[in-house]
Amino acid sequence: MLTRSRRRLAYLFTLSMGGILVTFAFVIYYFLVRERLRIFDQQLKDEAQSYVFEFQYPAEKGQYRVEYGGIPLESSLDMLPEKLYYACWYDNLKRPLKINDDICPPQKLVQQGFQTILFKQVSPTHQQIWLRQITSPIKNGNKQIGYIVVAKPLQPIEESLGRSRFYLSLGVPITLGLVGIVGWFLGGAAMEPTKRSYEQLQRFTADASHELRAPVAAILSNAQVGLLAPEDNTELPRKRLENVVDISKSMSALIGNLLFLARHEGSLNPKDLESIEIVDLLKRLVDEYQLIAQEKELNLNIIAELPSQSVKILADSDLLQQALKNLLDNALKYTLAGGTVKLKLFIKSRKISIHVIDSGVGIPPEDLTHIFERFYRVDSSRTRSSGGFGLGLAIAQQIVQAHNGEITVQSTVGEGTTFQVCLPNR
Repeated sequence: MLTRSRRRLAYLFTLSMGGILVTFAFVIYYFLVRERLRIFDQQLKDEAQSYVFEFQYPAEKGQYRVEYGGIPLESSLDMLPEKLYYACWYDNLKRPLKINDDICPPQKLVQQGFQTILFKQVSPTHQQIWLRQITSPIKNGNKQIGYIVVAKPLQPIEESLGRSRFYLSLGVPITLGLVGIVGWFLGGAAMEPTKRSYEQLQRFTADASHELRAPVAAILSNAQVGLLAPEDNTELPRKRLENVVDISKSMSALIGNLLFLARHEGSLNPKDLESIEIVDLLKRLVDEYQLIAQEKELNLNIIAELPSQSVKILADSDLLQQALKNLLDNALKYTLAGGTVKLKLFIKSRKISIHVIDSGVGIPPEDLTHIFERFYRVDSSRTRSSGGFGLGLAIAQQIVQAHNGEITVQSTVGEGTTFQVCLPNR
C-alpha cells in the first residue's frame, strides 16, 4: 500500500512538474520564434529600403531605364543580392512592371507589410519554399508611385528553430525522467513519517490483540471450568469467579491505558493547565510510595531530595502525577531488596528537571532506544508476572510531551537507571 502511494505521489509530482515544464518549453519556443522572426523582419526591411534607394538613385552603368507616368525609374536586375529570393516592382494599382522576372508573385499576394508565403518554383525542380515577403511603397517626394516587393527564404530561421526543437525534444524527456526520479525519492521522504506511523500502528494493533487475547482466553477457561463443577461444590466456582474478577480488572486497566494513549495525542490546551506546587506534589508521591514499599515488604529506601522553596509550574496535576507514578512504579519493580529509589528536583532557568533514580538491575544499551515504545518489554517474563503491559513508559512520555517537555533515560546494567523529566518553568 505504501509503495503504491509513493508511486502515486511520484506520478502526480512528475505529471504536475512535467506540465509546467512542457508549458514553459512551449512559451520559450514561442518567444524564440518571435524574436528570430523579429530580427529576420528587421533585416529584410533594411534590405528592402536599401534596394528602393538604389532603384530611385541608380548607378551610372549597367542600369535598365523605365519610364512610368513621366517619371524615370531605373534598376539593375543583375545586381540583386544573393540572399534575396526576388525583388519586384509594381505600380500604384499593384500591377507588375515589365522589368520584372516571371518569378515575382501575382498581384493578389502584394499586400503592404510582412507576409509569409509558400512559393512554388516553376523550374527546374518544382519545389515549394517558404518565403518572408515585405511590400514597401515607392515614393517620389510625397507622391507614391508604386510598390517594391522583396522576399527572402525562411530557411535560416527554419534551420535555427529546427536545432532548438531538437534540443527541446531531447531535453524535455530527459528532464521529465530526472523529475520522475526526484519525485520518487521525494515521495519516499514524504512517506517516511507515514511509513513509521503505519508500522507502529501495525505493531500496536498486533500487540494489543495479543494482550487482549490472553485475558479473554483466561476468562473463558475459568467460566467453562466453573460451569463444569458439581453443583454441591461451591469453593471451585468461587475461586474461578475471583480469577475472572482479577483478569477483568487487568483487562480494564489495559483498555484504560489504550484509550489514554489514543485520547492524549499532541500538546495540551493551555486553558486546561493550572498552576501547581511541584514540591508539594513530589513530597506526596514520596510518602505514598514509601507506604507502598512497606506494605509490599520491598525493603526499599524512598528518598526525596527537594528544594526548600516553593516552585510553581503550569501543568495538569492529574496527568503529571500519572507520569511520575509510572516512573516510580517502574523503579520499584526493577529495584532489588535493600536498594534505593530517589526523587530529585532541580530548578534551572525557565525549566525544571525531575529525576527518578533507582539502584536496580539497569537496562541493556540495546534496549534503551525502545523502552518508550508501546508494549515493549526489556524482560517480558518479569513484566508479565508483575501484571504490566509495557505501556507505562509510553504513557509517561506522552504526558511529558503533551506538557511541551522532554523525558530522557540513562542506565547502566547492574547499577541502576535514571529517568529525567524536563518541563517548562514559566
